[in-house]
Amino acid sequence: MKVSIDKDACIGCGVCASICPDVFEMGDDGKARTLVEETDLECAQEAADSCPTSAITVE
Repeated sequence: MKVSIDKDACIGCGVCASICPDVFEMGDDGKARTLVEETDLECAQEAADSCPTSAITVE
């Protein structure tokens, strides 16, 4: 699965990093960022589904 974050939509809530810390972390700008571009971890989809602004795309 390919994972990406829309930085403009991200509000920096940290839900993704708490659900899937192997894929997401909070950057110095207060917004989420991906640690990997591709993953097979199911938590990446769970993080996308839990994002309050739908800023995460998993394809």
